[in-house]
Amino acid sequence: MNASLGATAHLNGIDIYFERSGTGPRLLYFNGSGSSIETVRAGLLPYASRFDLLIHDQRGLGRTAVPPGPYTMADYAQDAVALLDHVGWDTCRVVGTSFGGMVAQEFAVTVPERVERLALVCTSPGGTAPSYPLHRLETMTEQERGAVMLTLLDTRFTPEFLAAHPEHQQFLRMMGEHQRTAADPSPDHRRGAREQLLARAGFDAIARLPRIACPTLVTSGAFDGIAPPDNGRLIAQLVPGATYREYDGGHAFMAQDRRATPDIVEFLAD
Repeated sequence: MNASLGATAHLNGIDIYFERSGTGPRLLYFNGSGSSIETVRAGLLPYASRFDLLIHDQRGLGRTAVPPGPYTMADYAQDAVALLDHVGWDTCRVVGTSFGGMVAQEFAVTVPERVERLALVCTSPGGTAPSYPLHRLETMTEQERGAVMLTLLDTRFTPEFLAAHPEHQQFLRMMGEHQRTAADPSPDHRRGAREQLLARAGFDAIARLPRIACPTLVTSGAFDGIAPPDNGRLIAQLVPGATYREYDGGHAFMAQDRRATPDIVEFLAD
């Protein structure tokens, strides 16, 4: 596997930081809400082991510029189109997680001819089937936010359920450790993250999903409180020929169900 190669390029009017690693079929990876390459690096390893993996810090986050808002989902998709042009990829395979799954949908309906295969992970099509409006968490007290976040992560995670199922505590400790090790965001990056949440709130791809013309896999967690499985099923119904798979877990089912990531990788590698 090739070592990760990082660079910054001025694309679509802003400086975008991106990295490439691995060898194999070309794969573009879209990250989730508030995430940068650094915060998800460990989760990229299964993809970098099988693909020529391209990932960028999306506008407002990580080492990419934080331009003035508002941001739109079309902005995020056009950033990716410009990145593909920059690295010289006419087509590629695409995977998007959570917010990244929304950008992946926008990308795929905007330039369907450039997408070879598409995997959409724990995401929603917006419109009448939105993901939970995460920007509302800002109006809650810390105690309220903590309780809501648990059941958003996994709808089973009430205090009573967790007391009766201590096996889930290790997963929660892992998620908590991930949060603690993430860098404290600067004021600019907090603004970028909020702009991302607002762009997410206005997303609606439902009427355009039939434009997607490539083999598509849609995956959901059975207990996802952010992107409920009904939303994943709707995407799969609207994308011609799409396959839907549901896994044991919530919004982070990739860390809860060991079948999930290998299934996604194998689909994209086919």
